Parts: sequence; structure tokens; C-alpha cells
Amino acid sequence: MPCPTVKRIFSLHTMKKTALSLFAIFVHIACLAQNFDIIPLGIYGGEQEDNLSAYLVGASGNSNFLCLDAGTINTGIRKAIELKSLSGTEETVLKDQIKGYFISHGHLDHLSGLIINSPADSKKNIFGIAPVLQILQNHYFITDTWINFADQGQKPMLGKYHYHELQDDEIVVENTPLFLTGYELSHVNPYKSSAALVRKDDHYLLYLGDTGADRIEKSDRLNILWDRIAPLIKKGQLNTILIEVSFPNSQPENLLFGHLTPNLLLEELSRLKGKTGQKNLENLHIVVTHRKPTKDNPEIIKKELLSNNLLKVHYIFPEQGKKISLP
Repeated sequence: MPCPTVKRIFSLHTMKKTALSLFAIFVHIACLAQNFDIIPLGIYGGEQEDNLSAYLVGASGNSNFLCLDAGTINTGIRKAIELKSLSGTEETVLKDQIKGYFISHGHLDHLSGLIINSPADSKKNIFGIAPVLQILQNHYFITDTWINFADQGQKPMLGKYHYHELQDDEIVVENTPLFLTGYELSHVNPYKSSAALVRKDDHYLLYLGDTGADRIEKSDRLNILWDRIAPLIKKGQLNTILIEVSFPNSQPENLLFGHLTPNLLLEELSRLKGKTGQKNLENLHIVVTHRKPTKDNPEIIKKELLSNNLLKVHYIFPEQGKKISLP
């Protein structure tokens, strides 16, 4: 018979093997649970030109990305490389890893990085609803302001970017496992902004450009969007929404200029709750975008959201360059 010492050694060895196996299974399950990686290249809604709205989104563990808005590109890439959220050089990330851009609307804090970096970029698509693409074509990619790096509009056309109009149908984001659908938003009615519903397999992520609340905008665009995504939330297929909160609650409603406050976000999410039920809404991760960086506004907005989280959603406050992995 084996001596007690041998038995103990064998037992410890078995326990270690079991623990390692369980740990490996846990890591595998955890990896499977992550569907999207988000890398913020810029998070603010003005003033800080090196940190304006731009978010890389990709399938978890995949280095091919769709860029959701493009206010800041180069500085954000450098910061993400520094934080090890991205690998490679600034040039390879820009040219090879960013496979396309979704531009939500025509304001500079959402597209200036795309314009400035266009000479160093590679061929790819720019996705947007028709009014947004018209702004790019008629006001930015023209000789008087830059030069036309796209394949439509004013001559000479350099043909680097292809405008891909988003309509009602879902379209593929080439060279990624992602699919994209666009939805119109109101940003000081009748000026149009838009949202991007991103799909990977049967999992979804929703990104909204600048938007006002339906009540303030005298619009139904958010209600239409909530109708579209409510079934996905109820099925557990959509767990992440990136949405702007630009001003603290002290901002008068007549001076919002098509933006949200914490109270107005709660108002809109409460309308969404009416379509999904409270329990389903509690699974949502809300990534708060576009905080105006004036004075201590970002911290006030954060405090107001967290202190009045009646719907029990999971608020995430992005940091430039820091990867966020989400279900």
C-alpha cells in the first residue's frame, strides 16, 4: 500500500490539476461571454480637440474595427497603444485595423479626425445616412476646405473613401464579422443625427450620435429606436448602449441644443423600460459618451447619474485609450 505521504502528494497533485482545469474552464466561459471590445479614441463632446468622440468597436479578440464617429483618431490610437489596448504602430492601426467609419452627423467634434488623417489613411468605407454623407461631400471633402478623398462629389476625386449610404437594410462591414444598421435621430430638430446598431452573430451593440430627448425635440426618433431594440433587450441579445449625456441637470432645457442631461436620459430609459420591463433593463450596460468637458461638468454628470440610478442599469464612464470588454 502507498504510504500516507505518497497519498497526500497524489491528492495535492490531483487537486492542483482539478483547480487548473476549473480555472481554464472559467477563463474559456468568460471569454465566450465577451462579444464586443470597445476602444475609446476620444470621449468628450467639444473643446478638447485631442479627445473628441470616436470609438473603435470590434468582435472580442479581433483586431479589425469599425470606428463609430471620428472626432479624434491619431491621438486616441497613440493613447490606446500606450495602454496596450491596441497593438502595432499608429500607421498600421489607422491603415489596417480600422476597416471603416460610421459618422453619426456632420459636426466637427464627430468627424474632424477622419478629415485630418485622410492623407495617411487607406481605402475604406464611410457609412452614414444620406444627409450626413451629403454634408461630407458638399462641405468637407472639397477643395476649399481640404481636398476630396472620396469617390463622389467635387473633382478631382482621389477615391480613397467610398460613401456607403445606410438605409433600412442591415449591411456588412467589410473585413470584419460586424453588420450595421442606421437609424435617424433628432439633434435640434430638423437637423439629423443617427444611431448605429452593430451586430456580431446574434449579439448587438447600439451607438447613438448626438440626440435630444423626444419631448424636447418634438420628435419620435428615439421612441422608434426603442421599439426596434426592445425585443433584442428582452431576448438578452443587446446588452450595451453608448449614449450621450452632454450637460448636467442644471442646464436649462432651452439651452440643450439637441443634447441630453442625466434627468433626460432617465426619462428616455424609463420609456424604454415600458417596452422591456424593469428586470430586462437591469442587464444593460450604458456607456456614457459626449460629456462636455467644461469645468467639472464630467464629474457632475457622473455623480448625478450614479446618485439617481432608479433603473439599476450599469453605467460605464469611458477613458481615452482604455479598452472596454462587453457582453
